[in-house]
Amino acid sequence: MTSWQSTSGATRPEQHGVQYHIRCKPGDVARYVLLPGDPARGGMIAAGWDEGRQVADHREHVTATGRLRDGGPISATSTGMGGGSTSIAVEELIAIGADTFIRVGTCAAIQSEIACGDVVIHTGAVRLDGTSPEYVRPEYPAVSHHVLVLALVQAAERLGAPYHLGITASTASFYPGQGRPGHGGYTQSHVEQLMPDLRRAGVLTFEMEAATIFTMLGLYGMRGGSVCAVVANRATEQFLGGGVETAIGVANEAVRILQGWDEQTAGSGKRCWYPELAANRLGR
Repeated sequence: MTSWQSTSGATRPEQHGVQYHIRCKPGDVARYVLLPGDPARGGMIAAGWDEGRQVADHREHVTATGRLRDGGPISATSTGMGGGSTSIAVEELIAIGADTFIRVGTCAAIQSEIACGDVVIHTGAVRLDGTSPEYVRPEYPAVSHHVLVLALVQAAERLGAPYHLGITASTASFYPGQGRPGHGGYTQSHVEQLMPDLRRAGVLTFEMEAATIFTMLGLYGMRGGSVCAVVANRATEQFLGGGVETAIGVANEAVRILQGWDEQTAGSGKRCWYPELAANRLGR
């Protein structure tokens, strides 16, 4: 059972290397960090750990650090909604030692075959987030790190979670940015065509953070992944919620798997994990 402890008081950001927004300093977070959007989701994530404590709570950024059952150190920091606040969290987490990130949140499916309650493991993102263009020109791809995709797939298979694999569209707006009318039915022609065009392109979901995460980590030479629960299907007009616990379970299990793979990689002297490393370890 997780021991959930809150810290009392906040350290001033200019003291002891504390980051301005997330209020964390070196040593507060693990190398591996889960990134929920919702600040209230940290307790749900830590419930799957052997131990955990809250280390910071400021604005939309709540951070917890602990240890996985049968695994190593892990942290979770909430990003809030959208690319702007997400980029702040990622920048400041990197500054204090994190290098591997998995977004774990919710999304809306735009393909009719995806059921509410399923999870989607994102391999890449359409960069409609509004933040990633501040880092690099729009032609630069927003892609998940291949080893994180493999770890998330293995985790979903191990847990028997219903999952889909593919591209998301990360948007800067929940309403017109995802093809919904604004106040009073306000719309534009490109808003009305957005979802049909993305569906024809094979995009699976809408959400708001993956493109920012993937772009930043690609530029910085670090690792990013994403697994999201499908809480709505825009194509079938189903809004059922659910699946968040499944996505959290997959993310925690993926970190456990990844920690083992990273150990194998370091022990072999290789630059990157690949399936034969595990086979060689078993003497195959």
